[in-house]
Amino acid sequence: MIEANLEWVLERVRKACERSGRDPGAVRVMAVTKSQEASLIREARDAGIALFGENRVQEARKKVSEGLFDDVCLCMIGHLQTNKASMAARIFDEVHSVDSERVASALAKYAAMYRKGPLPILIEVNAGRDPRKHGVAPEGALQLARYVMSLPSLRLKGLMTVAPASGEAEARMCFRSLRMLRDDMVGAGIDPENLRELSMGMSGDFDIAVEEGATIIRLGTILFGPRS
Repeated sequence: MIEANLEWVLERVRKACERSGRDPGAVRVMAVTKSQEASLIREARDAGIALFGENRVQEARKKVSEGLFDDVCLCMIGHLQTNKASMAARIFDEVHSVDSERVASALAKYAAMYRKGPLPILIEVNAGRDPRKHGVAPEGALQLARYVMSLPSLRLKGLMTVAPASGEAEARMCFRSLRMLRDDMVGAGIDPENLRELSMGMSGDFDIAVEEGATIIRLGTILFGPRS
């Protein structure tokens, strides 16, 4: 089932790239495995997915201990509290939801203690200015990026956002805003290598995200089916 669903997703990615003049090879699929059974995670791996996202530290820790994410890249995509930073720095390959200097500082402290090299991170931006969503405000992203880049045990790789659940036009505006913010940050002196990734788009809006420049799309329902 997952292999067939993935093929359909990749065909839609190809068409979105065609419409926007992009290389489909520049877009990676992340399987979001919150609340998913071990058998489905294994099936996703067997289908060739190499990038996985988890929302909760404790749930991810259990799955890691069961070997479900061996030899793939596991990313934290949920809101991270500082009291979970120690465990997050140990079990995740990357953290894609850094939204404050406080969280960055806590991750940096534990990454220096527990990891051999810097912890790759994405800054979560509330590009749609949705009061129900986490993320740094767009005008605070540049300062946060400079702070993250001052911490030797972290490595900035890009930006992440979640679009408001209010329709296609709003989603497109949100994704475009994130891409333009990235361009502005590069213009302000941030190395483009530190902003290569734009993680945006989920099962309901990933086509739009790809058209607007997403390099990572975070997919759950469209791969695994509705959660029981």
